[in-house]
Amino acid sequence: MIDCHTRELLGWHLSRSGKASKAASALEHALINRFGTRGRVTKEFLLRSDNGVRHGPRDQWRLHGSLFTSRKYTALVRSYGLKQEFITPHCPQQNGMVERVIRTLKEQCVHRQRFDSLQNAARAIGDWIAFYNHRRPHQALDMRTPADAFASAA
Repeated sequence: MIDCHTRELLGWHLSRSGKASKAASALEHALINRFGTRGRVTKEFLLRSDNGVRHGPRDQWRLHGSLFTSRKYTALVRSYGLKQEFITPHCPQQNGMVERVIRTLKEQCVHRQRFDSLQNAARAIGDWIAFYNHRRPHQALDMRTPADAFASAA
């Protein structure tokens, strides 16, 4: 989960499977990180996601759309008072900021290491996300970090 204003990575969950419970967990972490508490969000907050279509091996399309439309996930979205919006199917450029940060994460962290466990991968990715949010300046943010951009907006 990324704040599109500050580019701060707020919530994530590493999993071997794309289950709605994992997406819900990432969403809850993002909301806790941003608002400091669980429960209904008082500010208007738009949650934008893709339709769950992923490009698979050998140019096959796999559908994981039920992830963001599952009962568990949509109930959580409603309970927090969020508005949910989906990008146009097969138009990943509409979610370009997220697609780019995932690419950067893979290039700068995931593809440079060989992980012997999910826990080691999660630790390395968590460390990279902390670096991304607090130490890595972003040209689009006038060379500020996402954390600095959030602090100055508050």
